[in-house]
Amino acid sequence: MNALTTLDTLVAEDLEMPRSLGATDYRRIARAIETMVAAAFNGGTSPGLAELAAQADLSPFHFQRLFKRWAGVSPKQFARFLTLEHAKTTLEQSASVLNAAFDVGLSGGSRLHDLFVAVEAMTPGEYKAQGRDLVIRHGVHDTPFGPALILVTDRGVCGFDFIAGSTARALKDAKARWPLSRFVTDDKATAAVAAKMFTRSKDMRLLLRGTNFQLQVWAALLRIPPANISTYGAIAEAIGKPKAVRAVGTALASNPIGYLVPCHRVLRSTGLFKNYRWGAVRRHAMLAWEAANNQLI
Repeated sequence: MNALTTLDTLVAEDLEMPRSLGATDYRRIARAIETMVAAAFNGGTSPGLAELAAQADLSPFHFQRLFKRWAGVSPKQFARFLTLEHAKTTLEQSASVLNAAFDVGLSGGSRLHDLFVAVEAMTPGEYKAQGRDLVIRHGVHDTPFGPALILVTDRGVCGFDFIAGSTARALKDAKARWPLSRFVTDDKATAAVAAKMFTRSKDMRLLLRGTNFQLQVWAALLRIPPANISTYGAIAEAIGKPKAVRAVGTALASNPIGYLVPCHRVLRSTGLFKNYRWGAVRRHAMLAWEAANNQLI
């Protein structure tokens, strides 16, 4: 496959996100999962319902109801998916699923899940032009995993970057990736994307700009079903370059579209959560959420 041509429709997500959560609720959920994941990540005891509710400035009853509306499970049940042992078990169980997915091939219109994301890769000429004459609309929106900078073009989403520091820094990094494009603040345009990010929307489009190798890696990521975990080595095997494990890791770190291009589902073979561009705690939370939702599908 020549990855610098239009990639066929590929799988990204099959999870439902409650649409009724507002910005305040998102922040409450984000604080709660950050607290829970940090405890699990450091080998501590998961905070109890009363502690999480007090942090969210809600009664235990209302906090549990809000959390269950988001995760589909209670905080106590969610904590079960945050253990390292759960991650390792999932990693082992995912092997056969991923083999079947990868065997289908990295091109073609095979239907593996309900939600498809159409992916268009820039041509070699467009790649060389570094986004010249491209208008990129951007905005910052709350998500259950923290605020994110979203970049959209007429051809699709070209960036989704969780903000770890300042918004200005995130935007500066985005402009460095698209040095010749024109950036326009447009919260309305990006809000439409934010509303679909964690739903079963069927009409999301992505625009990817990268080297041929990077695009092959990112295409392979789109074959990983939700609640499954792959490894650097498995991705290298899937694209026919079994010795390029380190290069795969570099391509993962360069992924410009967080979550929809699910680099969070790729771990080292040990099952450890290190070396994730947007933070190990955030990766841990996303995998736990997918695992919890997968029990309900």
